[in-house]
Amino acid sequence: MEPVAECMLVLIEATPEGKKELVGFQVGVRESAQSWRELLVDLKARGLAVPPALAVGDGALVFWKAMDDVFPGTRHQRCWLHKISNVLNHFPKSGQLAMAADLRNISHAPPRAEALAAIETFRKKYAAKYAEGVSCLTKDIDALRAFYDFPAEHWDHL
Repeated sequence: MEPVAECMLVLIEATPEGKKELVGFQVGVRESAQSWRELLVDLKARGLAVPPALAVGDGALVFWKAMDDVFPGTRHQRCWLHKISNVLNHFPKSGQLAMAADLRNISHAPPRAEALAAIETFRKKYAAKYAEGVSCLTKDIDALRAFYDFPAEHWDHL
C-alpha cells in the first residue's frame, strides 16, 4: 500500500500597505483541489467576507480550480518566480543565466507596454531554437500580467 503524500498548503495575504501576513494553512493530501477547497472554505467560515481581488500562485491547476469554486470573481496572477523556473527548464543550463535576466526584464518592466515589448523581444530571440520554452512563457501571459490592473504601489508584493 502506498503511503499518503501530504503537503502543507499555505495562504498569505498582502495588506494594502504591502505587509505579508499568514491567513491560513493546513496539511493537505497531494495538493489536491479538495484540500485547497477545504482551506479556502475554512477561511470564508472564519470571516473573510470580501473575496480576494487577486490570487497569486504557481501553475498548480488544482489551486486555481478550488479558487474559482470558492471565490469565483478572484483574478489569477501567476507567480513570476515559479514561471521563470518553469521556462528555464526548457533551456540548456549553459544559457540559463542570460535567459533568466531576459525573463526578469519582462517581470520587472514597469508599464504593461514595456512588458509586452520585452515578451516580444524574448520571443524573437529564442523562439527559433527553443520554441517550448517560449511557449511555456507565453501560454500564461495574461495571468502573468494581471497585477498591472492594480495600483503600481502594490506591484512589488504582487
